[in-house]
Amino acid sequence: MFIDSHCHLDRIDLAPYQNDFSRFMAEVERCQIDHMLCIAIDLEAYPAMVDLVKDYPSISLSVGVHPNERDGQDPTVEELLELGKDPRVIAIGETGLDYFRSEGDLEWQHQRFRNHIHAAKKLNKPLIIHTRAAGHDSLDVLAEQGAEEVGGIIHCFSEDWAYAKKALDLGFYISFSGIVTFKNAKEIKEVAKKVPADRFLIETDSPYLAPMPFRGKPNYPLYVPYVAEHIAGLRDTSVENIARLSSDNFKTLFNLH
Repeated sequence: MFIDSHCHLDRIDLAPYQNDFSRFMAEVERCQIDHMLCIAIDLEAYPAMVDLVKDYPSISLSVGVHPNERDGQDPTVEELLELGKDPRVIAIGETGLDYFRSEGDLEWQHQRFRNHIHAAKKLNKPLIIHTRAAGHDSLDVLAEQGAEEVGGIIHCFSEDWAYAKKALDLGFYISFSGIVTFKNAKEIKEVAKKVPADRFLIETDSPYLAPMPFRGKPNYPLYVPYVAEHIAGLRDTSVENIARLSSDNFKTLFNLH
């Protein structure tokens, strides 16, 4: 019923499941989470992430290095291409720009972003975009590098409707996380009301950004229905409809029908 379009399964707390990933996956199935996209943020932990999910066809992968990662390997286009050939990898990223946590000369961040876009275009796979305090620069890089050829997702959307329209014009989908359930997220709620029915997704970004009523606690893909429920209220429709639309949109973007 539900698809979590962005989660970090190798980073969730499995203690409630006796540190057994298979127990967690049984609960995922019980909660009608049909598919999850497990997102990479570095290359060092990537092999272990792939190994963790290898036995579960309901989990797809991305490959990439987060814009804030500085301690590990900075991927070349060639390295991204090699890892991205894996058929389980359906997206490149997460990548983008983040001026909130990184300061100073950020040309390295821009170059890393461009490398991911080049790899995505060569592989013909969509991009997973992280942008924080760098919204318009992120869109500028996407436009300059021709990212509309592959499109992708502006994940954990936290901008306004004017920004959303520009992202949509570039061929990108808008993905809503638990932030949309926060009381002070007025602009995001407006976007959730207005975004076309065929261009939005839902996500948890677990283990981060748990939706209400779990805000401040560890997040799990099991909570993606709370995001769907809130959007359903904003759009005056049913949770089932939001689940269906967002799942269809995910399958369309990643050619999984």
